[in-house]
Amino acid sequence: MEKRNNDMDLINELGQVDSIEKAKAIFKQYMDEEHLSRILKIKNPAILIRIANSIALCNPRSIFVNTGSPEDLKFIKDLAIEKGEESPLAMENHTIHFDLAKEQGRIVDRTYYIANPEDLVSSLANRMDRPTAFEQIKSNMKDIMKDMTMIIGFYMRGPVGAPVSNPALEITSSTYVSHSAELLYRNTYADFEQEVEKLGHFFTNVHSEGLNRDEDLPNARVFMDRKFQTTFSFNCTYAGNTLLLKKGNHRFAVDKAVYTNLGNELSEHMFITGIHGPNGRVTWVAGAAPSGCGKTTTAMAGNVFIGDDLAQMWIADDGSIRSINPEAGIFGIVEDVNIEGDPYLMKVLRKPGHEVIWSNVLIDENRVPHWLGNNEEHPDKGFNFQGEWFDGKTGDDNKPVPLSHPNSRCTLRSSSLDNYSDEAENPDGALTRVFTYSGRDADTMPPVWVAKTSDAGVVIGACIVSAATATEVGATGIKRAPWANAPFIPGALGDYMDAQFRFFGNDKIKDEYKPVMAGLNYFLTDKARGGDSSKLIGEKRDVKVWLSWLERYAHNEVEYIETPIGNLPKYEDLKSLFKDIINKEYTKDLYTKQFSLYLDNILQRVELQQEAYSKEENIPKTLFDILTEQKKELVKLKDAHGSIVLPDEF
Repeated sequence: MEKRNNDMDLINELGQVDSIEKAKAIFKQYMDEEHLSRILKIKNPAILIRIANSIALCNPRSIFVNTGSPEDLKFIKDLAIEKGEESPLAMENHTIHFDLAKEQGRIVDRTYYIANPEDLVSSLANRMDRPTAFEQIKSNMKDIMKDMTMIIGFYMRGPVGAPVSNPALEITSSTYVSHSAELLYRNTYADFEQEVEKLGHFFTNVHSEGLNRDEDLPNARVFMDRKFQTTFSFNCTYAGNTLLLKKGNHRFAVDKAVYTNLGNELSEHMFITGIHGPNGRVTWVAGAAPSGCGKTTTAMAGNVFIGDDLAQMWIADDGSIRSINPEAGIFGIVEDVNIEGDPYLMKVLRKPGHEVIWSNVLIDENRVPHWLGNNEEHPDKGFNFQGEWFDGKTGDDNKPVPLSHPNSRCTLRSSSLDNYSDEAENPDGALTRVFTYSGRDADTMPPVWVAKTSDAGVVIGACIVSAATATEVGATGIKRAPWANAPFIPGALGDYMDAQFRFFGNDKIKDEYKPVMAGLNYFLTDKARGGDSSKLIGEKRDVKVWLSWLERYAHNEVEYIETPIGNLPKYEDLKSLFKDIINKEYTKDLYTKQFSLYLDNILQRVELQQEAYSKEENIPKTLFDILTEQKKELVKLKDAHGSIVLPDEF
């Protein structure tokens, strides 16, 4: 019995549909003629049986098979408003969705990998054995859609035809989730079966918000069954917990890269953006940053844009690294989005002609959204994520209730943005030369530095440290954030790191396409560099210059300073780029503040990583070798020059 439990496919066990005949009987029982004809256009037994089991488990009142047509999207949007999951705003095609007040981010504490005792699971994640998960899913999801409409969507996580795209089913009773999927992913009902048969797999996602009540939230769960590439989610609505095509399936894609296509494919928490170089050249950059650390802003700093959150990449036959965005839209944090730093995004948010789902912002009496950091005049009352709001309102803890939640979001199609690139739909991917890694680092690393080797570049990604952000419920303080991907690495961290070393060091990558791997940090504060203010010593828009310098570096058009942590820009190159790119005078004093090495802080950072990784199993020796060598060189530098080394001293 135990053996069977450890091997059982939960969705099949829960639904008890094990043949195409039983699946068709379920469809005839639950579907009208129109939707029955839609589902039966698909012939693949595995797809049909999985859908039928979801129906048998959730027992909906009716079923809507979403083909992605304009008429189907209108049905979903109208039903979202009818159900109250969304409400229309003053601007046409803008709606507002509110999550429960205590579900304003990923419920990390209630998110589990379903794992057998022998399975390796990331030390940073929760696990639950298969029999226990079976009972929890059964007791919570059986008949959960009674009196509801189940919506079945067929999506591709990436362009149709790309070798690392992933087909995925999104099955939900939430019209908000389904509406979001239509903005964020490619509905490929017509191509789904063909892509599944070509790629040999698909992901399955089953979700219901249930009764959507505060009292049910402690029982909310997100389960990920890696063995059968299926997610289950219930009693929650925040898209990070429910739009399982996103981070739930990202985890399966990470597994696929690490365990199925080792050294040839990666699935990363990265933006993809294009930077213009001389004579109209475009160089594609992919970059990792934890959610809430400026990733969307950095993506938008590019001249042309593909994605702001996720990237699938592979080594192509021509010896280059190619990247695609599994998404076709943005689920972006809006706090601090404003016209100065985010002109492209603000045009979509404040000008008519685009479709936007807002979540957890303030809505004023004229049904206009407002959020923190937009640099606009704010109303003194309205309605937000916790109900009626007025300036000065306090919560149960006597702390002020903010105008909008720090994790407020906007959901929109990437094609709405003026700088969106048609390259995003190219199944051959964007030839990617530069990879960046960043976090909210107030006091240690310079704004940009380049690894001397691909192995050292992997270590930069492994050593991201960041202030906690509002994307995870209950998270506080400073924490390690390896590759900004750690919450989404299902297996052992050592396996994932090994995959990184193997991929970026792969001999199949030709010399002219060798990756430039760099750290980015635009959160340095004045206080950390000798001042008395907590303000940043740079500006948001400076990131355009850091990316432009990396673009020139990739084409051997700038010189650099060699240091133990990597290669730093020279002042004259930056001075010229600041003037040319953002028309800003860049002073030598500011350069010295930003690029001086504060060795005590850097040494503490290295020691933090050495200690943390020494507690992990099977971490590749390469990481420790590189950190040990860096520490040795930093100590030598400190002995020669003291604790602070100015760039001119190299």
